[in-house]
Amino acid sequence: MPAHLTTVAGVTVDTRHWIGGRRVASDGTFADVSPLDGAHLGDLARGTATEAEAAVAAAQEAFPGWAATPRAERARILHAVADGVEKRIEDLAIVETTDNGALLRSHRRGVMPRVAHNFRFFADWLLKLEHEDFTTYTSGSAAGRGHTNHVSWDPAGPCVLITPWNAPLMLASWKIAPALAAGNTVVLKPAEWTPLTASLLADIAHEAGLPAGVLNVVQGHGAEAGSALVSHPGVRRISFTGSVPTAKTIAAAAAAHLTPASFELGGKSPLLVFADADLDLAVDLAVEQYDNAGQVCLAATRLLVESSVAEEFTRRFTEKAGQLRQGDPRDETTDIGPNIHPRQLEKIDGFVRRAVAAGARAVIGGHRKDGQYYAPTLLTDVAQDSEIVQEEVFGPVLTLQTFETEEEAVRLANDTRFGLAATVATGDPERAERVTGQLVAGTVWVNCFFVRDLRAPFGGSRESGIGREGGTWSFDFYCDLKNTVSSPKGRRDHG
Repeated sequence: MPAHLTTVAGVTVDTRHWIGGRRVASDGTFADVSPLDGAHLGDLARGTATEAEAAVAAAQEAFPGWAATPRAERARILHAVADGVEKRIEDLAIVETTDNGALLRSHRRGVMPRVAHNFRFFADWLLKLEHEDFTTYTSGSAAGRGHTNHVSWDPAGPCVLITPWNAPLMLASWKIAPALAAGNTVVLKPAEWTPLTASLLADIAHEAGLPAGVLNVVQGHGAEAGSALVSHPGVRRISFTGSVPTAKTIAAAAAAHLTPASFELGGKSPLLVFADADLDLAVDLAVEQYDNAGQVCLAATRLLVESSVAEEFTRRFTEKAGQLRQGDPRDETTDIGPNIHPRQLEKIDGFVRRAVAAGARAVIGGHRKDGQYYAPTLLTDVAQDSEIVQEEVFGPVLTLQTFETEEEAVRLANDTRFGLAATVATGDPERAERVTGQLVAGTVWVNCFFVRDLRAPFGGSRESGIGREGGTWSFDFYCDLKNTVSSPKGRRDHG
């Protein structure tokens, strides 16, 4: 087999970049290792400023043609990409599970079908994207002049999209699909820990007829390829999902060229459980926060439970969590797989060890297991200002605090620097309305969790992000909005 190809779970993956419609190698490489067993999956081309420059140049060259492509044709090609994803769901699922350790059953049944849906949704939304024309000055000195306003969404230009490792292809498609639908060209920089499905997507897009240079994939490290991309003067939009410190670095680079940026960052989301809630439902919602080994930015890792039901809630939670099966994510019966990387595992363990040393009590878990597994953990006796309550762990670690009143619950929920999401469990609709109206969060779920409708705005408040995407909000970001004001009577009638 050629050196630029690797086989992962029986699927052949090209380890080179995808730039300007062709595969491009680099002088250097970086190793990709599976979290399942530490197996070496391949040596990927390691991008630098050279490859970043080439990718942006390819995107710039392809932009005029793609921007001028009629909406219906852009939509047709995006649907063809979705078709290609659906044909390769099994390949994409097993490669991503091997690369990032998430459950194979989830990839097969939910994640990869959602990737296809993302492309279809934005293709269809593009075709109905419009704003009703409106008349200016219906009264006053300009009455009767007939000025009309027409709002349009003009493609902005080359976009750099930087995606994380916890849901690599799905989160990439959330960005790629609207950017391409809007008429932009894209340079994708996938996370270096999980680059493989991005390479497969490049093949799928090419086979679907996406013109050369419209989608480019540059692999590598953030400090090398990523830094060169976000600081490039030819880039007109930057979308990043990841950590707050990295976002600050990107924002500083983008500021030099006033490049608009959208950030979906960390979270320390609360789950508020009131005494009038369906307690079994509340427990199910709480245990669900261990999904993907806790590597979910939206996870409600802070359980805030009304004190009158806290003891019973904890008993039921402990029983339910004890039924979770942790192991090989390729096994259909597994509920929790490994954490992504030894470095991340050490970070998780460090958070827990410091919390316990400060007085926290581990009701369950609190320790590492064999391989890259961390036991599902629930910590109590934690102070509101403690590190474990205030900082994102990004692992299967939850904290439990109690409250006496609705006001205290809201105060505790809002008392972090984040504001990505919140979940509320209550049987009282009026309480739900009152509480959700006071929570600082981009998304609030009431008696449910992780429901994501692409028609709705998505993003975070405070240090959880900047901007909103989804539906028309995505096009507002990926386009230059234009208002055209016309006078049908002509200039002569107006002096």
